Amino acid sequence: MGIIGTSVRAKVIGTLGEKELIAKVDTGATRSSIDAEIAAETGLGPIVSVKGYKSSLGKKRRLIVKGKIELCGKTIESEFSIANREHMKYPVLIGLDILRDLDVMIDPSIQGPDHECCSRQCEDKENCVCE
Repeated sequence: MGIIGTSVRAKVIGTLGEKELIAKVDTGATRSSIDAEIAAETGLGPIVSVKGYKSSLGKKRRLIVKGKIELCGKTIESEFSIANREHMKYPVLIGLDILRDLDVMIDPSIQGPDHECCSRQCEDKENCVCE
């Protein structure tokens, strides 16, 4: 089991290419979400459904697509809701649907992606930051 913070390095993998980025970890989100431009650029799909959701702005509908994402050295196939996230700091939001498959603990005191995926099986026990 590894440890990640509130953001993590990720690679979105689609039929048209790959994109490395920093994703936001959100334990309050049931489904992961991706910016529409990145989904198009990498060729995520196919569209599997359209889902309604509620936000502070009211009820809306979003396309749901299949896609692959690589986190912590593991490639996970999941469904992503397509959203306009261009005004947000993170273009991808990692929800519980992906977090369940990662086998990681989330430490909210870790604020950046540089500590992500730390293994409790540290080779250098003296300098291990996981313990």
